[in-house]
Amino acid sequence: MPTDSALPIYINGLTKKYGELFALDAVDLNIRSGEFLTLLGPSGSGKTTLLMAIAGFNRPDAGSIQFGDTEMILTPPHKRDVGMVFQSYALFPHMTVAQNIAFPLKLRKVTEAERHQRVEEALETVQLGGLGHRHIDQLSGGQRQRVALARAFVFKPRILLMDEPLSALDKKLRERMQIELKQLHRQLGVTTVYVTHDQREALTMSDRIAVISDGKLAQVDTPQTIYNHPANGFVADFIGESTILPLNNDSSGQLSFNGQHVQSQPADATHRDWSLVIRPERLYLSEMSDAPGRHNATDTPLALDGIVKENVFQGETAFVLVTIDGGHEVSVRFGTGSMSQAGHLQPGDVVTVYLNRSDAIVIPTGDH
Repeated sequence: MPTDSALPIYINGLTKKYGELFALDAVDLNIRSGEFLTLLGPSGSGKTTLLMAIAGFNRPDAGSIQFGDTEMILTPPHKRDVGMVFQSYALFPHMTVAQNIAFPLKLRKVTEAERHQRVEEALETVQLGGLGHRHIDQLSGGQRQRVALARAFVFKPRILLMDEPLSALDKKLRERMQIELKQLHRQLGVTTVYVTHDQREALTMSDRIAVISDGKLAQVDTPQTIYNHPANGFVADFIGESTILPLNNDSSGQLSFNGQHVQSQPADATHRDWSLVIRPERLYLSEMSDAPGRHNATDTPLALDGIVKENVFQGETAFVLVTIDGGHEVSVRFGTGSMSQAGHLQPGDVVTVYLNRSDAIVIPTGDH
């Protein structure tokens, strides 16, 4: 739940150019009070530029940024009441943990007694109680990340901004910190904007995700909607594993692949060309005896004949790479703890790949 002091952010027509390049191209985005919104996109997409504009570290060429009812475009960073966690943490090495966390309180002339109390509370919140006396070089990467977080929220900001704060951590610690950050956000209730290029991280942590491409918003929605109903090819390809196959559209608007009906195009469609998005965990093989929905009488599956190209074991999961008719490659992912026999397939084996029509994702082609 959002706190009483959490603020919504309203962004309208935000534009930022570097020479002839649009880093942000008339971006409109409303961020709800108390929500965790992730800006997700590849390098150079504009996500960090947008975050820095919210923080006040760059000046847009056009547009509006409001915190609640207050326009912030001309407000300097130190007057925006925003907590910031940088990718490098930006901690002071000559200060102790407690002194680092207390720094924003000292700038705001909070009394020493209250500073001490708030620092201790912040240390407990990030599970660093009793470590306030340590210097930064005595901490692990995960502990430094927690100190940076504590310093960002200790002065009770109305908005918290984070620029890829987990990128320096190893995979196992990063995944643990994702859950801790999600729990911390729930506890603080502050409006949070988070930048990452890691789609799995975004899916794990966010209330909503804003996918950015070439300075424009490609889609803004919940993780489930973005994964299951991508708006276009860029989102489908960037979020999760996927294979995108061209569909044939006949004169009656029936969409098919290799002569097999997939679905009818939407009645209100303005597009002529469509593609089929296939997620590897939704495919199954004739060899997979435990395949969910196999040969469902109410959902006759698409059947794609192919030849195994590779069988890859990855621990808890594995995938079979299959070349189907037309030279397209699809991956079939399955759990290695199941009773499936697909793990015994070898390159060159002939197989049939199945997809229930209810699991088919259809998107307009070339719509980015």
